Amino acid sequence: MENLRIGYAFTGSFCTFDASMGALQQLVEAGCQVTPIFSHNACTIDTRFGRAQDFVAQAENLCRRQAITTILGAEPLGPKDMIDLLVVAPCTSNTLGKIAHGINDTSVTMAVKSHLRSQRPVVLALATNDALAASAENIGILLGRKHFYFVPFGQDNVEKKPFSAIADFSLLQRTVEMALMGRQLQPLLIPSK
Repeated sequence: MENLRIGYAFTGSFCTFDASMGALQQLVEAGCQVTPIFSHNACTIDTRFGRAQDFVAQAENLCRRQAITTILGAEPLGPKDMIDLLVVAPCTSNTLGKIAHGINDTSVTMAVKSHLRSQRPVVLALATNDALAASAENIGILLGRKHFYFVPFGQDNVEKKPFSAIADFSLLQRTVEMALMGRQLQPLLIPSK
């Protein structure tokens, strides 16, 4: 993992930002050179989970790099061979659907499109309330597509949110290692919490 160049993209599942920051820190501590990427919503919306600018500053301090926050900033990732692997963590249903259907209208979806130009791995860490409903089709599409790997995930609250699923962020680094070998970390589905 030493000197592995990773793009690490945040989308708007704000309740998972702390877990995602922990996974990001593990990659940095493993010697990866990480470039943070934030969707427009992730870097501009303050929520009960924290202020957007604080999350951006935290990621920039961990990575010692300025965050990419625009489509224009993300576009060179592929053509300029800037990263070896791209992580989207958390990956919301909105971003998941856009990726599955080739919609490119955010810094994160541009990062994915640009990076795939080099046919290199993209790791997705789901965090969505409709994984087992409307988003199930998009999960299926990307499971069947080359270069996409999922951090193992499971239902996070079967009583109150029976369609919701979230990645186990503690497995993100291992998922990255397997993706670099062209393999999906198994088991993909983990027991419900």
